[in-house]
Amino acid sequence: MQLSSRLQLFAEPETLKMAKLGRELRAQGADVIDLSLGEPDFDTPDHIKIALKKAVDENFSHYPPVAGYPELRQAACDKLKRDNDLDYKPENILFSTGAKQSLANVVMAIVDKGDEVIIPTPYWVTYSEIVKLNEGNPVMVRTSIDNKYKITPEQLEAAITPKTKLFMFSSPCNPSGSVYSLSELQGLAEIFRKYPDIFILSDEIYEYINFVGRHESIAQFSDLKDRIVIINGLSKGYAMTGYRLGYIAANTDVVKACEKLQGQFTSGANAVTQRAAIVALTGDMTPTHDMNREFTRRRARMLELLNAIPGIICAEPDGAFYVFPVVTAYFGKKDGETILHDADDICMYLLNNAHVSTVTGRAFGEPNCIRISFANSMEKIESAMSRISAALGKLK
Repeated sequence: MQLSSRLQLFAEPETLKMAKLGRELRAQGADVIDLSLGEPDFDTPDHIKIALKKAVDENFSHYPPVAGYPELRQAACDKLKRDNDLDYKPENILFSTGAKQSLANVVMAIVDKGDEVIIPTPYWVTYSEIVKLNEGNPVMVRTSIDNKYKITPEQLEAAITPKTKLFMFSSPCNPSGSVYSLSELQGLAEIFRKYPDIFILSDEIYEYINFVGRHESIAQFSDLKDRIVIINGLSKGYAMTGYRLGYIAANTDVVKACEKLQGQFTSGANAVTQRAAIVALTGDMTPTHDMNREFTRRRARMLELLNAIPGIICAEPDGAFYVFPVVTAYFGKKDGETILHDADDICMYLLNNAHVSTVTGRAFGEPNCIRISFANSMEKIESAMSRISAALGKLK
């Protein structure tokens, strides 16, 4: 018996792999601090939980519409107008079982075999693998720490070919924490105006975890809006990772295409989650702002501790909840007789010796770095950084 060759087109996410290895080590009795997964350590706000319980009591237990309840699609429009000054109608919105499904729907709806998809590196691990799964060709454009890991207009234009179908990026970015300013987005927009057949996928899932001010969306350029797909969701900004709900805002052709695909895969997303999401998107944002303030505090402490480690180079993240330090100073160093050749080796060394779980930058397209999450308590962060410092200090 032979399984599908499609399974050879893509890899297991390193983020999930490291979390799994950490759990296995913890099961053996080790005190492992997990700084690998991108999940807020906060609980879902009470007003959202109350809405979900109310939906259960009101028997929202039947199949919902594939694209989402009309009230929920309107709530997303209201949110986009309130927070981003973007005008969308309910027919421009489609809800899915997490933003990851939203991404998969969009790539499947747009990309044909052999199409090229430009992805600035570092990037979220799933982007390239979804493209490969759909037989597209990821075109990686390596950015620089000198530009805080953001693609320049010149780099973008140099990567475009007659086969380019889609550009994928995130702001704030996982894993680098980079946030594109209005002027930087204007520079990219000028390039896209020259190439009207390229779609633009803007992943804005970390919108509310922003340390530099107002979130700027590339969809604000009205002449490009019809070929821009915004990806967003409830996981990061509302601490609703387990609820599994993401959405797109796009032109109606893209939405209908994604709805057609989703109808064959999962149909509508969880009914009671959708009802809770109406309240999340339109209700009190105080818990979200409080969470962002705490992430701001943790970021400062994480950077303070990280910058005290000899050889570490780190750009200050402007959003999301990760630091992405360059660790090349430790390449070639030894743990006894074992040589640490690369970021993969360093992550495994930190897991097994410091009992801290991180993720290799290779998974994100930047092999000189590792990703460390500060979506954990201040106490855990301080303990983890002390362990990391001590473990790296032992290398010869």
